[in-house]
Amino acid sequence: MKYGPDPNAVYPNEAIKSVCFIKNIITRPNITVGEYTYYDDINGAEKFEEHVTHHYEFLGDKLIIGKFCAIAKGIEFVMNGANHRMNSVTTYPFNIMGRGWEKCAPALKDLPYKGDTVIGNDVWLGQNVTVMPGVHIGNGAIIGANSVVTKDIDPYCIAAGNPCKIVKKRFDDELISYLQELKWWDWPPEKIFINLEALCSGDLKQIRNISEV
Repeated sequence: MKYGPDPNAVYPNEAIKSVCFIKNIITRPNITVGEYTYYDDINGAEKFEEHVTHHYEFLGDKLIIGKFCAIAKGIEFVMNGANHRMNSVTTYPFNIMGRGWEKCAPALKDLPYKGDTVIGNDVWLGQNVTVMPGVHIGNGAIIGANSVVTKDIDPYCIAAGNPCKIVKKRFDDELISYLQELKWWDWPPEKIFINLEALCSGDLKQIRNISEV
């Protein structure tokens, strides 16, 4: 018996080619994506990597995305390679223009570096969201459409705007703590299958009565 779609398929549903499991189309070694996380874009979901910009291996930063994330079209992850030197008179990148200007190439230590960009598990990123370098978005967070995320977002919070700010928590602190420990996204497919009703219910008490395989 099958317990859900094949996590190793490009398209979880062959009838809906606008949705693909990102893990299975990644080619860059500095991008890591968990199982069942999808990108939805009618213009080419399999082109997800085009939405990870200014991402250069020599800088060493990574984009890390957890499991079961829902990512809408128009997403852009701006990585550390977008940064310019800011401790000099001008921020203009003379060095990339050539013709002798490369003599003023900045050292890596002179470029702002925010580290890895990390998206947790079960995160929903709305349409046309931009995530800036080094941001961490916690498990279960929801980011509203057209937001620009410049700072970390706590787990199970709803956030929106430019710059993106937390609007409210999805649940009370006790339930958030419980879900963080539960880590349902790490369950085997069979356990997820038999607990789908609890995971998808508006009755939040159901999640405390989970069934074991």
